[in-house]
Amino acid sequence: MLLVNKKSVLLTSTALAVSIIAEVAFAGGFALREQSSYFQGMSFAGYGTSGDSISSMFWNPASLIGAQSGLTVEAHNSLIVPYSDIDGTLSGGFLGNSSIGSGDIASDAFIPASYAAYRLNDQWIFGVGINAPFGLTTKPEQNWAAQFYSRSSKVFSLNVNPTVTYQINDMIAVAAGVQVQYLDVSLKSADATSAGFARTNEISGDDIGFGVTAGITVKPFDGTEFGIGYRSGVSHELDGDLYASGATSAISLGVITPDMVNFSAKQKITDKIRVLGTVEWTNWSRLKAPRAISDANGAALTTLHFNYDDGWFFALGGEYDFNEKLTFRAGLAYEISPIDEEIRSTRLPDNNRWWLSAGASYDFNKHLSFDLGYTHIIPESTKINIDSSHQDYNATFGTYQADVDSHVDIISASLRYKF
Repeated sequence: MLLVNKKSVLLTSTALAVSIIAEVAFAGGFALREQSSYFQGMSFAGYGTSGDSISSMFWNPASLIGAQSGLTVEAHNSLIVPYSDIDGTLSGGFLGNSSIGSGDIASDAFIPASYAAYRLNDQWIFGVGINAPFGLTTKPEQNWAAQFYSRSSKVFSLNVNPTVTYQINDMIAVAAGVQVQYLDVSLKSADATSAGFARTNEISGDDIGFGVTAGITVKPFDGTEFGIGYRSGVSHELDGDLYASGATSAISLGVITPDMVNFSAKQKITDKIRVLGTVEWTNWSRLKAPRAISDANGAALTTLHFNYDDGWFFALGGEYDFNEKLTFRAGLAYEISPIDEEIRSTRLPDNNRWWLSAGASYDFNKHLSFDLGYTHIIPESTKINIDSSHQDYNATFGTYQADVDSHVDIISASLRYKF
């Protein structure tokens, strides 16, 4: 047993370290939902309720009432394989027309998430999660038709979230936590003033910000549970540079990530079957139009036009205990994107989407468990229409109209160990 414990500690420590250096890829908006292999298999239905996995703490820290006495550690790992191809035409500007496609702008990504929880007694549970809650990596062909609107985009985040949960009684538990978040942003586009458009303009910056999490779980009846979770937005003052037309300026860029409220429910149908559901609201509309401010004179050098709407996510799933060791699960979700055709850009051609998922868990013994989840994401028909009514329109570049062909496959696996 001592050997197994050492190996488990080593595995978890490695996962925590990998979390720090992981690259990430785009999701709804630029948030990353892939924080749990366990809930991946149900399209994240019921993710704010207590159960076998403490990864639910990402959405609702009060769900840690499911943690057993002593220490529990988990390492979750998701491989995201997205595909997104933009095929359109730039016309009407002073720089000439072009129909060169973007190629596949999406990058495969490995996203780890790690969790630990310690139940001190019947009332108090302490937890910590290390996650990448936001991410974006898109890179079209260098000289594609819309290169003046975007060349590449990258957002990297790392969030450390210690929490404390108090179980008031068998029915109610409450929790709160602190977020410490690092955010790094780099956005590039072609410089229309350079010969052959070879030069690239870039705005970049990074910062550390702080936020909170909170939650409550209620079990009104045996076999019934409700959970409400909250993750606050995090305000960042990104310090970095604006490189444009061959000159570099030190800038600051104020960005606030969206806060999120979710409601989850779990209902026991039989001793072997459970039905779960989730409704989530994400306050993307707070991400308006941040301005890059010159450190030298306080002037606004450029504005990033986001102007997102709010996002919504609806999920329904179920679990079936095949036997004492093996559990199967499946789920269906529909996500309403904060981005529509009126504001959709070439940087992030996001749209509403369907999530189709399946997964399983296997308990090797009372200490060690393995989770596997798979999701196929199907976006709705997506178009980009940058014309004189679009917020990104530039008469020098002209109009850009395109169709987007995209889909995403996600494979996720985790190990859970209870000491």
